[in-house]
Amino acid sequence: MKKILLVFLLASFSLFGQSDENTCELVSKINTLLQQEHFKPKKVDDSLSVYVFDNLIDALDFNRNIFTKKEYLKLRKHRLKLDNYILKNNCSFMNEFISIYKTALIRKKNVLEKIQNDPFDYTKNDSIRFSKKNFPFDLVAKDLDYVWKKRIKYTILEDISKMTTNLDSLTENFSELEKITKAKLFDANLCQVNTILETKNQIEVDLQNAFLNLFCTYFDPHTNYFSLAAKSNFMSGLSSSTLSLGLIFQLNEKEQIVIAEIVPAGPAAKSNKFEKDDILLEISNTRNISYTVSCSSIDKVGEMIFSDTNPTIELTIQKKGGAVTKVILQKQFMKATDNAVYSFIAENDTKIGYINIPSFYSNFDNNIIQGCTDDVAKEIVKLQKENIKGLVIDLQNNGGGSIEEAIRLSGIFIDRGPFSILTNNKKDQIILQNEYEGSLYNGPIVLLMNGNSASASELFAAAIQDYNRGLVIGSTSLGKATMQSIAPLDTAKEESFVKVTIEKFYRITGESNQIKGIIPDVALPILFDSIIPREKSYATAFKNESIIPKIRFAPLPNNNFSQIIKLSNSRVKNSAIFNKIRMANEEINALYNNPKKPTRLAFTDVFEDVHENDSLWNQFKKIVNRESNFTLSNTADDLEKIKKDTFLQDINSYKIENLKNSPYLEEAIAILNDYNNLLKK
Repeated sequence: MKKILLVFLLASFSLFGQSDENTCELVSKINTLLQQEHFKPKKVDDSLSVYVFDNLIDALDFNRNIFTKKEYLKLRKHRLKLDNYILKNNCSFMNEFISIYKTALIRKKNVLEKIQNDPFDYTKNDSIRFSKKNFPFDLVAKDLDYVWKKRIKYTILEDISKMTTNLDSLTENFSELEKITKAKLFDANLCQVNTILETKNQIEVDLQNAFLNLFCTYFDPHTNYFSLAAKSNFMSGLSSSTLSLGLIFQLNEKEQIVIAEIVPAGPAAKSNKFEKDDILLEISNTRNISYTVSCSSIDKVGEMIFSDTNPTIELTIQKKGGAVTKVILQKQFMKATDNAVYSFIAENDTKIGYINIPSFYSNFDNNIIQGCTDDVAKEIVKLQKENIKGLVIDLQNNGGGSIEEAIRLSGIFIDRGPFSILTNNKKDQIILQNEYEGSLYNGPIVLLMNGNSASASELFAAAIQDYNRGLVIGSTSLGKATMQSIAPLDTAKEESFVKVTIEKFYRITGESNQIKGIIPDVALPILFDSIIPREKSYATAFKNESIIPKIRFAPLPNNNFSQIIKLSNSRVKNSAIFNKIRMANEEINALYNNPKKPTRLAFTDVFEDVHENDSLWNQFKKIVNRESNFTLSNTADDLEKIKKDTFLQDINSYKIENLKNSPYLEEAIAILNDYNNLLKK
């Protein structure tokens, strides 16, 4: 599934009209909304035109093997004119994009059908080039057979090479493996093309959608076009409960979507028709929309599985024995277990509480506010019964969520006061603060972050830093300091929406973490940190700015902070595990930044290329699997809760297994021990 060619980079939404007039009507409504509500609206000009055109072309033909040079040049005449078309309400240019793209796909289908039965010669002196930048559009129609043969030939050799590190075994069985792999690849490619071509209005719908979404992202990377289904899917990811099938999916080693877990008491469990490792073959809803999994993008399959707009769906699954069965399931509201806050007791010399907050989820469906803050409060109460001497809050990979939850969470740890400043397009300063006096937890805090910690996570971390309430450790966060709201384009129909950036948030000092991110008090080396895409990697991201705040606040004294940071930096500098991570990152950076040499399309060359970095991956495994000097255990309350529930026991074991060797938690515990030891002096 990871290799499935997504039809469009940004086309995970569905539209309700496909005419030129409908496109212009929608883009006009979007532009009106953005000019009025967006934090920093932009003119519809040549700059927008170039951005939308270039990104649309990349979405349609990123690998430069669909359009010929002649077709690209024909489309390129629109590159500086899209803004004029939009302002004149003339979207007929879409017809040319649709026509050329459809022609290119039909040609691709014909080429694949023509060459699929041709024998492939692996002794020819062909090679394939790699580049991080886009190749130019220089394809000629007469060369398509050769281009696609070469592309599929490489994929065949790559897939076979990945089967094992035993070159002799693969070489001995190459003929048979090549035949099977080749048939599988052609079937998948043809299935994908046929699905696009044969689904009514598929090209028109996806092209229109991609165009509208790119129009939105020109204003900033977090302003997006949403259909009703996409909006529902997005909101469910931030909610504390959601309509669910009660199934957890994952990719297996063959890159198929399989059932990883069956949630107790959920619709799937009640049906008694599912088992772990069942393979998902097809999915359909009550509106006769159906996706063959191997032919569809993960986005489209995921939207149908998770969106509230598909309350009843039919799953076609393949059992272990090969039998295929269809099951109709009605979704029901269930706790979003992927989002749920959880805690452990981490113990070395003393008991330290650990709380993981995967996202700042909230209940958006009821008037009563109940989200991650309430769940964190419950975990703190349980941990305090265990007489913890410090608390680690883990926001690693927390991409944000509800800003309101971030403010409420800050109030658990900081007494009444301002936590952040919001500004809108009128330059108003809106002070976000906790209205309740007193805090639930007053002990020492260490906050864990990484490059995937974003938005609401950054607001919360900034408040902890600015009030000297705790120390932030890890790596610099993502750098997103903007707030979005979802607005319908038509309040009467509510079929199309825009997630629009309406505000920026600033620290109470007046500084912003936009682009800059939250800089940790103690920097820890983290694998792959330098290649994580942060806010600065988006072409349309806002710049970093500061404001003069109209508020005052009283930070807590930071007694011993400088000494604790010094002790931690010394420990990290001399740490064997952190030094291994630093050295591994140097290799990662060299691998990522240095241009990759062309590879000859011979099996031994591709095999060597695939396994060139095996030693590096083995090094990663050793780093991840190293033993730590702390133990993890459940609170007494959690032990009582899970002792009779095998599913919860499995989930609990999985979480402990993922955390037990963490050098980041280990250093956080050491910092809290330093804090407590210095207090005794």
